[in-house]
Amino acid sequence: MNFPGGDAGGFPGAGGFPSAGGSSGASATPPMPQPQGDPNVKMLQNLMESCYAKTVMSGGAGFALGGVFGMFMASMAYDTPYHSPQTGTPGQHTAPIPGIKPPVDISTLPLRKQLSHGFKDMGARSWSTAKNFGKVGALFAGIECGIEGLRAKNDLANGVASGCLTGGILARNGGPQAAAIGCAGFAAFSAAIDAWMRMPKDED
Repeated sequence: MNFPGGDAGGFPGAGGFPSAGGSSGASATPPMPQPQGDPNVKMLQNLMESCYAKTVMSGGAGFALGGVFGMFMASMAYDTPYHSPQTGTPGQHTAPIPGIKPPVDISTLPLRKQLSHGFKDMGARSWSTAKNFGKVGALFAGIECGIEGLRAKNDLANGVASGCLTGGILARNGGPQAAAIGCAGFAAFSAAIDAWMRMPKDED
């Protein structure tokens, strides 16, 4: 059936329905170009994966952890009101030495002096522990990254070798025997931690 003024089989002026899945004379839309990777993001990723960045981040994390740990251990030293790190054993009396000021028991000082001395001691211990932890973290991460780059592998042997070298370097001032013990101790500890980290996690 044809309508007046229309094409055969269609509505007036419509020219018929377009075929399924097609367009009525319109050209297909060109595909959108894929966005290229941002060079700044790629450069930042390469920087974060470099040995320098890993060393700095591990050293910073170790420094922060050591600071918290040192502060906690320093606070535990004042668990009793009779403890005094200056005099040692409570109630012990030593003969005064000429020219040397005798030690003062902290418990005999005013509360303000006790708090001031305690905070100073906590700060000193926290700073010392933070430096040691930061040194260990930076040294281990730098050595492990270098070994991994040379071997082009990421396995348990990297951690064991890094732990051995780290322990030997840290104990080098104690002589060959101390360096060997430090190497073995750090290597065993690194192997245990790395093996535990590589264990498959049970998914509930």
